[in-house]
Amino acid sequence: MSDIMNKNILNTENIFTGDIMRKKFSVFFIVLAFLLSCSVFFSYTMINRAFAESVQSEITHSSKSAILVDADSGTVLYSANENACYPIASMCKIMTLLLCFESVDNGEISFNDKIVVSDNAAGMGGSQVFLESGAEYSVEELLKSITVASANDACVAMAEKFCGNEELFVEKMNERAKSLGMSNTVFVNCTGLPKAGQHSSALDVSKMFSELIKHKDYFRFSGIWMDEINHPEGRITQISNTNKLIRFYKGCDSGKTGYTSEAGHCLCASAVRDGLRLISVVISAPDSKTRFKEVSSMFNYGFGAYESKTIVSSENPLDFTVSVKNGKQTSVSATCERSVKVLCKKGEKRGFDFEFTPNTKIKAPISINDSLGVLDIYENGIKVDSVNVIAAESVDAKSYFDVIGDITAKWALIA
Repeated sequence: MSDIMNKNILNTENIFTGDIMRKKFSVFFIVLAFLLSCSVFFSYTMINRAFAESVQSEITHSSKSAILVDADSGTVLYSANENACYPIASMCKIMTLLLCFESVDNGEISFNDKIVVSDNAAGMGGSQVFLESGAEYSVEELLKSITVASANDACVAMAEKFCGNEELFVEKMNERAKSLGMSNTVFVNCTGLPKAGQHSSALDVSKMFSELIKHKDYFRFSGIWMDEINHPEGRITQISNTNKLIRFYKGCDSGKTGYTSEAGHCLCASAVRDGLRLISVVISAPDSKTRFKEVSSMFNYGFGAYESKTIVSSENPLDFTVSVKNGKQTSVSATCERSVKVLCKKGEKRGFDFEFTPNTKIKAPISINDSLGVLDIYENGIKVDSVNVIAAESVDAKSYFDVIGDITAKWALIA
């Protein structure tokens, strides 16, 4: 009996010992897995950092001026002589296009409007689509000609449509440049053809291009590789995009080239990957191949070293509701008027705080997109952005019968 008892006790002890050993091994493997994951993360961060540094060291400097910018924040990621003033040739057309697309978005002109081409516009030299004097062309055809083929004749036709002559249009170009903080820029024509006194800088070019790409309709034309312009008398002009990167660089969907013997080979282009949009500019590269290579090398550095993180999405409701007075419901779901993105180095962790300030009076009826207040975003106690908060749904005002129902319900509770 005692032997049996001893055997049973021994077996029990073995069971408990096995459980303890298994627990020790489980803890050991958990700790080991944690250490391995930390090692992998640290290695990944170090590899990204080393890759970014090596890629940055490969950015060439044969152009007189260069810059790489995050399109959303305007943060300069790389620059070389970015404030120096140089002729920029047809990159002047970025401002011409900006004024045109702003007029379209403001309803001042539509893509279907017709423009009669003057002798002056049809007679422009340099790059052109050979518009016919006295013929009518749609605004859409002219904007496509400028965006894809860098057509000087189409630029002047649009300028004359807006202001009656190119000189007055150029005044508007300079006024818009000043409003964008382009302190190193002077325009003297709308085409970029050589003329004394006309100049800009890589930083200023990035500013006006970042404004241009805010207009969605611009992308209807910027990604076209080859197309044609149909003239009223049946003649056809084949056009191809002067920005070769839209075909040969992954993510590049827009840009503007420029060349004169005075300005050299210039290029401003934009590319987007995984939500990160970059703008790259080079001025006065020695040849066409070099300008595309230098812009590509800056893109490679930017996409290798940085990422864009969305901290507030306009497509999703916020995780709080906003109180409503005199509504059939007491609160309304809300969203942000625009998404808020931040530029981060790859592997970098950042934390943000949010503070919502409602409007003083939020009263039904409320329609979708009505303003509800402002959401301030802070990092380490410093405000980094503010975004309008809008209604994500409609709220009807209480009717007379709703008010009577509320009173009746209160009486029922008192009773």
